[in-house]
Amino acid sequence: MKRLAGGVVPLGAAFLAFLLGALMIIALGASPADGLAAMFDGAFGTTDRIAATAVRATPLLLVGAGITIAFRASVINIGGEGQIIAGALLSTSVALAIPDTPRIALIPIVVLAGLIGGGIWGAIPGVLKAYASVNEILSTVMLNIVAIQLMNFLLRGPLIDPIEVGTSRIPQTQRLTDNAALPTLVEGSRLHLGVPIAIVAAIIVYLILFRTPFGFRLRAVGHNPDAARAAGISVEKNIVSALSLSGALSGLAGVILVFGSESLRLVTDGGSAGFTGSAGFNGIVTALFGGLHPLWTIPSSFLFGSLLTGATELQRELQIPNALAIALNGLIVLFVVSSDRVRGWLDTRLDRSMKARVEE
Repeated sequence: MKRLAGGVVPLGAAFLAFLLGALMIIALGASPADGLAAMFDGAFGTTDRIAATAVRATPLLLVGAGITIAFRASVINIGGEGQIIAGALLSTSVALAIPDTPRIALIPIVVLAGLIGGGIWGAIPGVLKAYASVNEILSTVMLNIVAIQLMNFLLRGPLIDPIEVGTSRIPQTQRLTDNAALPTLVEGSRLHLGVPIAIVAAIIVYLILFRTPFGFRLRAVGHNPDAARAAGISVEKNIVSALSLSGALSGLAGVILVFGSESLRLVTDGGSAGFTGSAGFNGIVTALFGGLHPLWTIPSSFLFGSLLTGATELQRELQIPNALAIALNGLIVLFVVSSDRVRGWLDTRLDRSMKARVEE
């Protein structure tokens, strides 16, 4: 019953959020039923749209799975945006340096480079948290800004497309070698290898967290660091490991955003959202809605991916601002986070009921 309540309560919270979203659509002079139909059609109406939804969900899933690792160790990673950029920059630099490498070798190399780039960017706040007691929320947010400025510098200088020098100077790299492009799974669609990679990564995170001694140590540190230290577990090393792994998965999201894109290049508009699509922040929403469990993060990411792709059709058909999807994301976060209190109340009632039955 407690597990059932744990699943029903977040769904009820999401339903309330969508109900408020329907009221917002009415306030904008449109029909909620038409809005829902437009969003569903935009996300799942054709094979191409389903593929687009899956591709949009992929970075959310990777960031969300990484967030679950950090939260299980009781550290908060708000640095997904910067870690995505770090992974993308290092993997792109590697692809530019060895463009003639065969695809069978180059794709694993750029994936590894992305994991390393994001992992390093996650390890920095981890070390600061573990050994200098620096608040990880502050350090991860500040590193987002550092990553954005580093990307702007590199894409306007060392990594800029040579064609752009002396002309429009669009901050982008040259088109990367086709050997690094993620293979397409369905011919004629955008569905590429990054989607199953993300799903497998989430499953691996689950196995690490709940089926390995390393995962047990991470969760022990998250539950009670003092007790973990008394048991001989290094709290500091596990904090660094948690944020490093969390950052590595976000870095992998950066790889997929670059090498799974149609342009096959790293490009920005001067901010992070122009490249990441705010996946670093939306991934947190995905993880929260999935109950901070890596497996539940998989359907959660596809839900939010469908919201983002469906919002485009909603705007086109009903002339409703695309920002409505952002508002829905915020409402879902608000209600899901607030539902923790409701879930705690239900758990207490169920425990009392079970105790009463045992006593009888």
